[in-house]
Amino acid sequence: MNYMTFIIPAVVVALLALPLLKGMKGTLTPQQAKRRIIANICVFALVCVAGVATPIGSLIVNASAEPAAAAAATAAVSFPGSWAQAFGFISAALVTSIAAIASAKAIAAAAPAAIGAVSEDPKSFGKVIIFVVLGEGIAIYGLLISILIINKL
Repeated sequence: MNYMTFIIPAVVVALLALPLLKGMKGTLTPQQAKRRIIANICVFALVCVAGVATPIGSLIVNASAEPAAAAAATAAVSFPGSWAQAFGFISAALVTSIAAIASAKAIAAAAPAAIGAVSEDPKSFGKVIIFVVLGEGIAIYGLLISILIINKL
């Protein structure tokens, strides 16, 4: 494999994470952090769309090569599979990520309430932990659906 197949994605990930570094230090206001996160998500979506729309093989093949050599080089870098498989993997990734985000929101709402209820009455631990676990179940269901999608591909 070519070393550029590892360097280019690493550079893209670093450039996507760069605007968030100042937010991790805690020097941003909540409005600035929200704008940076939205901008980062938009740039990430743009990079994903550009990655799907750009034919990778034509970027790697040398244009000055002979036609037979160019065809052989294009065949060497083409990826197996179809567009249906590509969209299947994208949908599996979306199912997992959206389920994880929903699970995080559910746990973020239920866990502080559960902690408060247990601090007032320690006997209520068994009752309130169920609500926290139900939030985690959302992520498990999303992972299960993505596994089912990948098995169909």
